[in-house]
Amino acid sequence: MARTFSQENRPHWPRRAVVTAGEPYGNKGLHFGHVGGVFVPADFYARFLRDLLGRQNVIFTSGTDCYGSPIMEGYRKRVEQDGYDRSISDYVQGYHDLQARTLENYEISCDIYEGSAIEPAKSVHERITAEIVRRLHERGVLEKLSTKQFYDPEAGQFLNGRQVVGRCPIQGCKSEKAYADECDLGHQYEPEELIAPKSQLTGTTPELRPVDNLYFDLPAYLDFLRELVGGWDDDDRVRSVVKTTMREWLSAPQIYVQEKFRADYEAVAQTLPAHTAGEPEKGKSSFALTFESWQDRDVARDALTAAGVRFRSGKALVPFRITGNIPWGVPVPDIDGCRDLTCWCWPESLWAPISYTQTVLENAEPGRYSGQDWRDWWASPDAHAYQFIGQDNIYFYGIAQAPLWEALGWDLEQSTLVANYHLLYMGKKASSSSQTPPPPADDLLNHYTAEQLRAHWVSLGLGDKPVSFSPKAYDTRVTGKNPDGSELLARDDKRVIDPALKEGALLTGVFNRLARSCFYGVAEKDGDPAPYRTGRIPAGAPAPEVLEAAEQAALAFEDAMWRFELHRALSICDGYLRAANKRWSDASKAAKALEGAEAGAAMTQALVNAFAELRVATVLMHGIVPAGCELICEHFGMDPEAFFSWDNLFLSTDELVEKLGEKPGSHAVRPLPPRFDFFAKHESQY
Repeated sequence: MARTFSQENRPHWPRRAVVTAGEPYGNKGLHFGHVGGVFVPADFYARFLRDLLGRQNVIFTSGTDCYGSPIMEGYRKRVEQDGYDRSISDYVQGYHDLQARTLENYEISCDIYEGSAIEPAKSVHERITAEIVRRLHERGVLEKLSTKQFYDPEAGQFLNGRQVVGRCPIQGCKSEKAYADECDLGHQYEPEELIAPKSQLTGTTPELRPVDNLYFDLPAYLDFLRELVGGWDDDDRVRSVVKTTMREWLSAPQIYVQEKFRADYEAVAQTLPAHTAGEPEKGKSSFALTFESWQDRDVARDALTAAGVRFRSGKALVPFRITGNIPWGVPVPDIDGCRDLTCWCWPESLWAPISYTQTVLENAEPGRYSGQDWRDWWASPDAHAYQFIGQDNIYFYGIAQAPLWEALGWDLEQSTLVANYHLLYMGKKASSSSQTPPPPADDLLNHYTAEQLRAHWVSLGLGDKPVSFSPKAYDTRVTGKNPDGSELLARDDKRVIDPALKEGALLTGVFNRLARSCFYGVAEKDGDPAPYRTGRIPAGAPAPEVLEAAEQAALAFEDAMWRFELHRALSICDGYLRAANKRWSDASKAAKALEGAEAGAAMTQALVNAFAELRVATVLMHGIVPAGCELICEHFGMDPEAFFSWDNLFLSTDELVEKLGEKPGSHAVRPLPPRFDFFAKHESQY
């Protein structure tokens, strides 16, 4: 039985909200996974919250992640391989501009899309970074540790994180693309754990030499994290991928030893710190050694290595690095004898949204936003942050960020992590090195409109599982033979339905028909004296079933958004639009079968109903397909802020017209040109 919703039981929303989209690195353009897997869902949510809470109460932030070893390595290769002769700042700025244009092409409505090294955000970010590092030090949660860093003696230099590549040492991980202290799947480890390291500069095996850096005492927050995650067990708003991934890091420190090395392990077992040894789990070839602390595990690791015992480390909390010694980074204050260091790119990228929030507030016109300091948005009980990320980044935004926020003692609200699974390509993980590399996001716009793609990506339900994006325009499967005997590819086969256009048909068909029917229906027409052809929205109360359907659709949509079930929100809109379109079709046909005044009255009522349903559908669809919905608003002839506001959503059209200072039946719509489309197909689809 379908659930019935009530206005008395609507969700409680914060007064202010920050929405963030994970920051892309500044050494490449955006691929469709960035846009479809993170930015489109975040934009949908931000637009919904602006309509719900008021635009002055929502800030949507993102920006280019400008610093760190991936940027330095990309810049080095560009200089050496392509003869690039500009600065690293210019290199990052170029990719930032490219990313910003792509987001604009996809109608992404960030309040700020800047960069950690790009003004005006740069200065604010440096100021806030210094403040946070000092605060962590004052709170006693930073410690200086001497750790090992890779050094290439042939090149005569220390290597940054991306200049070393090997195999991931984390148990169960099969990544062959692991860097100095993290792999491409987001696993963290110490440099000395990396398997088979090679220098990207010379191809030789680098040495490990000690360096001093500042670390955050993350292991001290194990109980805090366990309590935090445990509190989510009965909260179905927290996606299962967040809970599951975070729990993987909350076990005691472990080492996994291959069973064939059991005798070698037992020969040195008594020399290891206190631990317990288990038996291999069913189907596994390794047994686990469990230690009381990460320090004991590291001592054991050194001893096992010396004894020739092969092993892998389990996931566990280790100190979280705050600083690094690469020159391209945000400078940090000199602390505990650590001088001339920069902030490691991951911690500063966690508080970059705070810096961006402050940048927005400092550069906005007076009164644009309801809070004037970043603390009003991040450290207030009536505010909340919703952070849209990919599943690979849950470690940083969950395991690392939550304790950092707690440690600062600024009453920072723990944000909601809206993590999506991978957006696959043609059924496989998108990879530029595969036989079928995914197209850049901008290339897709040569075959599809932004709104077709936005609707399709929202529909995929990436919060539940990885889903394939398989656009027919790029499908090179052989599906038959051409008349000349050559291979017929799926992209050219008229029998193959394009899965990327399923939701587009709702826009170009159903939604278009409902909107055109309304505006053409009231259009003045020479020789037609029908009472509804006035160029105005007719006055009158919608039918009870129309009011009930509209209310239930809006409340169900709000519930879906509250639960971050964005694909369900679109599905609700789909069902509502199709039902509204059918009601119009049935009512208008019935009216045409009548004569005289009776026919006029019936058609007038059909238009009253249709306008009411069109307005509700347009508000609900606004975050998904904004350009077309805003075009409908223009033809309604109403102020967008009033039209899209949820404060007005449950008003009848007559009540809204009166609220805008007009008499019901007198509000003129903007005339619609002939054969007009609010949602057009891409030119290649005709």
